[in-house]
Amino acid sequence: MLVALSARAQIFTVSREQMLKYTADNPFGRFADGRPKVPDELLEKVKGLSIEEVWSVLHEKPGFHQQYAGEGWKIMHPEKKLVGRAATLQFMPARADLQKPSDPNTSSSGPHIAQHQRFIDVLQPGDVPVVDLYGKIEGGTIVGDNLATAIWNATKTGLVVEGAIRDAEGIFPIGMPVYYRGVHPTPIDYSSAMVSGVNVPVKIGDATVMPGDVVFGDRGGLYFIPPQFVKEILDRADVTHIHDEWTKMKLDTGKYKSSDIYPSPHDPALKKEYDEYLKQHRGK
Repeated sequence: MLVALSARAQIFTVSREQMLKYTADNPFGRFADGRPKVPDELLEKVKGLSIEEVWSVLHEKPGFHQQYAGEGWKIMHPEKKLVGRAATLQFMPARADLQKPSDPNTSSSGPHIAQHQRFIDVLQPGDVPVVDLYGKIEGGTIVGDNLATAIWNATKTGLVVEGAIRDAEGIFPIGMPVYYRGVHPTPIDYSSAMVSGVNVPVKIGDATVMPGDVVFGDRGGLYFIPPQFVKEILDRADVTHIHDEWTKMKLDTGKYKSSDIYPSPHDPALKKEYDEYLKQHRGK
């Protein structure tokens, strides 16, 4: 991705060596640019999580308490989970002495291809574009229906933008989850906003997002999960799902009060029964 973009525009990015350094705890493979690549099979399992299950692990990790962005979102298709690997795009208010050398099309007589369109053109399956447009609404519309269609066909995931979209009526039928701050009929305005970084750390709500983080979105908001915690979250959630299944099964018999069963059984015989149930069902 970075090679394809840097050939056309010298914008800020994180080198492969820097990416390896900053994401040294990543236990999985990587893309050619060094971005962590959490395996597809784990991403599929992440779709079964809830926002609370992600929180239950990350809130215990020192230095990772600000991975949640939960307030003020407009969510298109909140009935669908948004899961994938973060590919980040950063905007800042336009400044001429930075913008002109970063975009050769500003002085070209050829057709203009916006930098965010180049970013979309190189998205891969499983990517989630995470765009920091610093809350800009008018002139801060990262996509309309055409570019949203391009994102969906390239990734089959969705979109996060700390900014706006346009043509919401045209985007909705695509069916992809979109987290955004507002809608405006204007196209993106490169006279007031400029691309400042591709696959760099970005701020979304109160969260810091690194390229390769696992994006998790549901009705409760967004979590950006560092790759090194994905397996632990899934393992703990597996136990939680089994525990909840067994607890509800017992309560449905009508033989027990909630305090007999939840959060854990007090009777030694019931505790033994639960432990056996957990052993039989874990990992299935």
